[in-house]
Amino acid sequence: MMAAWPRLGAALLTLTLAAAPARADLKLCNRMSYVVEVAIGIDVKATTATRGWFRLDPAQCRVVVQGTLGADRLLLHARSLGVYGASPVPQNGTDRLCVAEGNFVIAAARQCRGTQALAPFTEVRPTENEDGDQVAYLAEAGEYDDEQAKLAGIQRLLVIAGYDAAPIDGVDGPKTQAALAAFLKSSGLSPEIVQSPDLFAAMIKAVQAPSPSGLTWCNDTPYKIMAAVASDDGKTVVSRGWYGIAPGACLHPDVTGQPKRVFSFAEAVDDKARALEIRGKPLNWGGTTMLCTRQSKFEINEQDDCAARGLTATGFAPVDLSGGGNTLRFKSP
Repeated sequence: MMAAWPRLGAALLTLTLAAAPARADLKLCNRMSYVVEVAIGIDVKATTATRGWFRLDPAQCRVVVQGTLGADRLLLHARSLGVYGASPVPQNGTDRLCVAEGNFVIAAARQCRGTQALAPFTEVRPTENEDGDQVAYLAEAGEYDDEQAKLAGIQRLLVIAGYDAAPIDGVDGPKTQAALAAFLKSSGLSPEIVQSPDLFAAMIKAVQAPSPSGLTWCNDTPYKIMAAVASDDGKTVVSRGWYGIAPGACLHPDVTGQPKRVFSFAEAVDDKARALEIRGKPLNWGGTTMLCTRQSKFEINEQDDCAARGLTATGFAPVDLSGGGNTLRFKSP
């Protein structure tokens, strides 16, 4: 379901590394407005190894290799967290290497085994930075600096949580501050959390809790669930997915504006992101409103003739938000 990432125009994954000095650590720095997870691939002679996942908050840097990197090639694969739905991170690398869920080290990463899966990696060429370290920057088209990336990351999660912090531009102002203050109060978070290294973890946890406003999905099954949402403003119906919801977790998808109608579809998946069947029947939650989806992450604003455009017609169910909010709980049969 998640083999590729569309919406390449929404953001760019800029990978710049600084020259290899006599001895230096390899550091990854995130200047995107998304929390991302990164895997690295290292080519040495005829062997390619991969290692991951390294989680990076906006404006955060992490050392991923200590000491001199004696590699013929260095490759990277990045993914955003499921809370963001359709991701801006393009995955168009030409090398397909094995990754796994959780922390992993794969010594021979071109032949997958067990639950390992292939993922596209992009080659990057080290150059030297002013501090003598090797640094890779993950950046959006907006080319944020660290401070702007952090603020844009806060704005993005506020919008997902249903607060008016748009536009997501990394520029501070009264509207962003008011939305942040309201979010912190509603979530029971102290204002001091904004300066804490745990800020984004705390915000994501709050976003994934049931909300009194908007749509909330809660996964009461033992399986991972992939969900999609659609909104109708009276002129255009936009479908968006996939959002990953771990067992026992909740998620509040970003439904922006004031849509006249909202729709939902969700399905349980196995460890290879394939639709799960229980006793021969797909385990999903939808309805009869046919809207377009695709196997990879998507945002689609034309819902006519899905099949002719290489898309899948999927049955969504309407969500009643007349009371201001609705929590859909997905349960096993």
